[in-house]
Amino acid sequence: MGEETAESLNHGTKLVDAEWRNSRTRVRFPPPPPIRNMMNKQRLIKLVIVMLLLSLGVLGLWATSQSEGRAIYYLVLDGTINPASKDFILRAINKAVDAQAEMVLIQLNTPGGLVASTRAIVSAQLVSPIPIVVFVSPAGAQAASAGVFITMAADVAAMAPGTNIGAAHPVPLGRAAEEDVTAEKAVNDIVAWGKSIAEQRGRNVEWAEQAVRENVSITASEALALGVIDLFATDKADLLAQLEGYRLLDGRILQVAGLPLREVRPTWRERLFNYLADPNIVYILLMLGMLALTWEFMQPGIGLGAAVGGSMLILAFFGLQILPIDITGLALLGLGIVLIILDFFTPTDGILTVGGVIALLIGSFALFDIPDPAIALSWWNILATVGTLTLVSVFVIGKSVAIQKKAVVTGPSGMVGVVGVVRKDLDPVGMILVKGELWKAELEMSEPSDEPIRKDERVKVERVEGNRLIVRRQS
Repeated sequence: MGEETAESLNHGTKLVDAEWRNSRTRVRFPPPPPIRNMMNKQRLIKLVIVMLLLSLGVLGLWATSQSEGRAIYYLVLDGTINPASKDFILRAINKAVDAQAEMVLIQLNTPGGLVASTRAIVSAQLVSPIPIVVFVSPAGAQAASAGVFITMAADVAAMAPGTNIGAAHPVPLGRAAEEDVTAEKAVNDIVAWGKSIAEQRGRNVEWAEQAVRENVSITASEALALGVIDLFATDKADLLAQLEGYRLLDGRILQVAGLPLREVRPTWRERLFNYLADPNIVYILLMLGMLALTWEFMQPGIGLGAAVGGSMLILAFFGLQILPIDITGLALLGLGIVLIILDFFTPTDGILTVGGVIALLIGSFALFDIPDPAIALSWWNILATVGTLTLVSVFVIGKSVAIQKKAVVTGPSGMVGVVGVVRKDLDPVGMILVKGELWKAELEMSEPSDEPIRKDERVKVERVEGNRLIVRRQS
């Protein structure tokens, strides 16, 4: 009986313990998902998003490059050929090459320019992987001097009605080339260069030589007939219509129908340097800048002369860096200004001014080493500037001399010759009233018999001795 009771108790205890354990198992929460799997899913999502964004970016860049590439890059060159315009053209060509454009169209109107800048432009045209088209336009435009070589170096050369091309002689006609060895060498070099360009582009070689040696110039229709240019177009639309399907010398065929024109404009820096590439503007800035600084040093004030003169000289120096100059001419200009300034302070009666004017004239004519008369410093500019400076200098020096010779009217020395009224008898010392002031005066006794001068009589001041006026009776 006791054993059964013990067994039943043990069995009951086991059941209770089993139920308790089962109850603990049932109230447990389900295990959370693995953290590593969640992190892998997040990384995968991020990777997909990044790949989508990169794909969209690549597609956008590809579409942009395709839209830019199928275009015609267009620029207008209206003015002289100088380092600033050279940089503008080279930048436009490089930009078109980078964008894989269909071609570059240059609308040209130039009187000429510097040989070094022209050579750089022609070299860029000859090695360009994309076609270069030069269009001399609008009516009245010209491709003179340097413009001849730029036009001949194009893959396609075109001209509008009323335009002309030629006159490519590298030195002024007033100089005899046969008497100047340097000029003859320059002419021969330019002739060989022009002929090589014409040969490479399949143009009239004989005319290229004539344009340099004989300085000939022809119309657009004559240029087409002589084989100097390829097309004769009334305007830009007509030119583009003729270019469609045009076969180049190397066999390439132009396909320009429907392509957009992307105009390349000069930057503000290129515009500024293009203005400063004019020797006439640089010369005026240089002269006015030096005069303004001179005025500031002579008449110290609020600094307006220094500010204006300094700004002008800075712009002039920018231009001098662009243009080919002669240091001797620049030194003569400085010497001329110094001589004129010295004449303001020294009693030379204009001798230094004459020397200064001569130095200014010689320095002005020798300042720029530009043989092309189309862009050289104008004689009228030199004569007008130096003439104006001479007139101003003569006027200022004349006024200075007149002031120096004018009698002194202030201080004791200004009393000489002035008439006064006696206020206290001069016997021989008394008081007189001169210019509203009382002065101690002494009668100049020329003879012992001279009588004293009484009150209210008039006397004339002869000289000043210390603080005493020496007077005589007013006759």
